[in-house]
Amino acid sequence: EVIGFKLTGKLREGMTATDLVLTVTQMLRQKGVVGKFVEFYGDGLADLLLADRATIANMAPEYGATCGFFPVDEVTLGYLRLTGRPAEVIARVEAYSKAQGMWREPGHEPVFSDTLHLDMNEVEPSMAGPRRPQDRVPLGQVAATFDSFMQQLTPSATEVERLESEGGGGTAVGGPSSEVRIQLDGQEHILKNGAVVIAAITSCTNTSNPSVMMAAGLLAKKAVERGVQRKPWVKSSLAPGSKVVTDYLHKAGLTSYLDQLGFNLVGYGCTTCIGNSGPLPETVSQAVSEHDLVVSAVLSGNRNFEGRIHQQVKANWLASPPLVVAYALAGDSRINLLEEPLALDRDNKPVYLRDLWPSNAEIAEAVALVEDQMFRSRYADVFSGDEHWQAIATSTGDTYAWDSQSTYVQNPPYFAEIEKPIQPLQPIEQAHILAVFGDSITTDHISPAGNIKSSSPAGEYLQRLGVSPEDFNSYGSRRGNHEIMMRGTFANIRIRNRMMGGEEGGLTIHVPSGERMSIYDAAMRYQTQGVPLVVLAGKEYGTGSSRDWAAKGTNLLGVKAVIAESFERIHRSNLVGMGVLPLQFTNGQSAASLQLTGHERVDITGINDQLSPGQILRATAHRENGERVEFEVLCRIDTSNEVDYFKAGGILHYVLREMLAEG
Repeated sequence: EVIGFKLTGKLREGMTATDLVLTVTQMLRQKGVVGKFVEFYGDGLADLLLADRATIANMAPEYGATCGFFPVDEVTLGYLRLTGRPAEVIARVEAYSKAQGMWREPGHEPVFSDTLHLDMNEVEPSMAGPRRPQDRVPLGQVAATFDSFMQQLTPSATEVERLESEGGGGTAVGGPSSEVRIQLDGQEHILKNGAVVIAAITSCTNTSNPSVMMAAGLLAKKAVERGVQRKPWVKSSLAPGSKVVTDYLHKAGLTSYLDQLGFNLVGYGCTTCIGNSGPLPETVSQAVSEHDLVVSAVLSGNRNFEGRIHQQVKANWLASPPLVVAYALAGDSRINLLEEPLALDRDNKPVYLRDLWPSNAEIAEAVALVEDQMFRSRYADVFSGDEHWQAIATSTGDTYAWDSQSTYVQNPPYFAEIEKPIQPLQPIEQAHILAVFGDSITTDHISPAGNIKSSSPAGEYLQRLGVSPEDFNSYGSRRGNHEIMMRGTFANIRIRNRMMGGEEGGLTIHVPSGERMSIYDAAMRYQTQGVPLVVLAGKEYGTGSSRDWAAKGTNLLGVKAVIAESFERIHRSNLVGMGVLPLQFTNGQSAASLQLTGHERVDITGINDQLSPGQILRATAHRENGERVEFEVLCRIDTSNEVDYFKAGGILHYVLREMLAEG
């Protein structure tokens, strides 16, 4: 299906591309576009810059679509000219697009499977959070939303009584009025729930948009001129998606103002948005841990899933780059920036967001400084790399020289039995349940990319190899080592396995022994016993980035099938590609409605070489008391090609076997 999203009107004064994209994401999530294409159309596109369009299209994984795309028009050609493309290429793009019917004509109404409509004049200042990118919050309601979030985290009196009866003490998080006195740079400050401890202008696409980046610089300039500074407990950073951003901020004279507010250039590409923010200042980190403070991060990224941004930060908000700067000045996510002052100036007078927010005319004047020569010079030798890249020692030869001592790259076991004949598909018999998850389990829950906890299976493994915690780096940086990544599978500190009664962290019960242990340790014990595994989950399983390791790690843990109420498209496809069978509950059933606790043994019949896309299979859960629960599951292998991949053990095996067969 192709869903048409009609855009009309234009953004009002002061609105940003981020406000628009968060609104679009919320609307498409509510519509339900998983596995569908989304094409944006309408006369509103005439006033939408290509960088703004790219910001919207880049959020396709967040709104669940296979892709989001725009037609080609004069705006597209203007961007190609700005970025230094040759005239003959631009002419070819125009001619081809018109010949193929891909050129946008004013008033044209394509035919779609279904449509949505947004008048961009209705877009309001927005953020998204504190847990998911589709949870848009009007700027004026962020404080109230945080308070509601706090209530969800604070246990009821009954839960407190239960915790204390089990040997626990107090509450799971600090109360709404919790505050701690801390020392920073010789000054005493009060840190409390809602404090913004991370403010990051980050994410490759969102920080390559000149309008929002210039807006951030202009807001910083006005703040510095009023004598307003970033709050000292806020860790701020600037990580643009392109070196061209550095050039045009410098040409506009805005770099120094961002520097003065702590938004110093830290690099280009993935930083805080993928969990690479680094540690909080020691005094801040200690206060958060010891007093169970619920603190916030504000970033200009695409994803704010639980545990992704920082292990100590539970509330994460997506915002435009200028709002990131504003929250660094305020230092608190519990104030209403539309009505309350965010700081005091050098004369002790209140400063409001409206006092600092640049006008559209000011932003346009700054954006006009962006020149094609910036792109030409920066990208002329982009594939050559700098002297550091050139100095990296590399080996030669037709195959990679594996280093058995490396903790970053190891030879994975995927092809250990590639020379053996393909075995017939077999039903799953007497599988144990590794974990039972709820709704919206993201690929960050399944395979985190951020910091490695020293007490986690991956952390303990690295320490046994002589790697100290300060040298752990991140899961993302060690994705070439399957030993690290399989230990990190389901190791997100915020994941909740219902077999553990709601306790956070990658834990489970090894059912035969009744022991509590990490999911990795349990999986390895089951493997030594030759026991297959299944995972149960709710709706939207596998939301978020493609994260191939979310499927690879699941495979290496010995999981044969994932039974969920629904899947996100990319992760479902990746599971098939790694030889893990995605199955979907039918008839409105779920693990909860079937009262599956995770202590059952599971059989799944009908899996054989005649398996077909969309086939209904039979599942039987055997309870410990001998009762049987029978239910149907839908095979979410969706195409005949995917059946071939699955029979071969996954797409990697399929391709390699094809190559071997060809000699």
